Amino acid sequence: MPNTQMSVKLISKPQNILKTVYTACRTCYSELLPQEIFENAQDEEKMLKLITRVISSGHYSTIEHVQLSFAISNVSRACTHQLVRHRHMSFSQKSQRYVKEKGDFDYIIPQEIASNSVLKEKFEKHMSDVANLYQDFVSAGIKAEDARAILPNATSSSLVASLNLRELIHLANLRLCTRAQFEIRMLIKKMCDEVIKEEPWLKAHLVPKCERLGYCDEDKSCGRMPQR
Repeated sequence: MPNTQMSVKLISKPQNILKTVYTACRTCYSELLPQEIFENAQDEEKMLKLITRVISSGHYSTIEHVQLSFAISNVSRACTHQLVRHRHMSFSQKSQRYVKEKGDFDYIIPQEIASNSVLKEKFEKHMSDVANLYQDFVSAGIKAEDARAILPNATSSSLVASLNLRELIHLANLRLCTRAQFEIRMLIKKMCDEVIKEEPWLKAHLVPKCERLGYCDEDKSCGRMPQR
């Protein structure tokens, strides 16, 4: 059955992201020990100034020390297939091999189809037909690992995804673009919003890359920024 309530929750992060990144930045240019830098770091404005300068210079290794984990549910397999293309992430996803779908399985209707009442009805009928056929296979003794072959990309899934701060910024730069598919754009926005709630200073970095660059470097542009 349709399920459009995407859920994203930040479930794990370092106790002090700002001080951790600042310590990494200062360690590269200081005679002080990293422990001393961390313990003495108190001036938030000073920390932010250094971090901004270091990140702007492309010294991204300093933000790789921050690891973040998210609990994600009610996203389509089409969306997770895009997400797993990002190399520097770790995933633990609900298995269609070991977890059997029961009755009318949950699925995500793409926004463009959902906005057309006639096509939406056809889409939902097709999902119902697939659900019935899947149950026929399972009832006949077909293992879930083989019955899953007929499940569509729209099938709802859940996962735990982990990545470091550098990869999250990279993810935001690419997937917050208005030309990214709507579902993954909403997923990444929710992930970024979860982090920004805890660390407001990161809002300036978790943006589409055109905001960071001041221009669009894609072959096709939405027109938001001048193209180069």
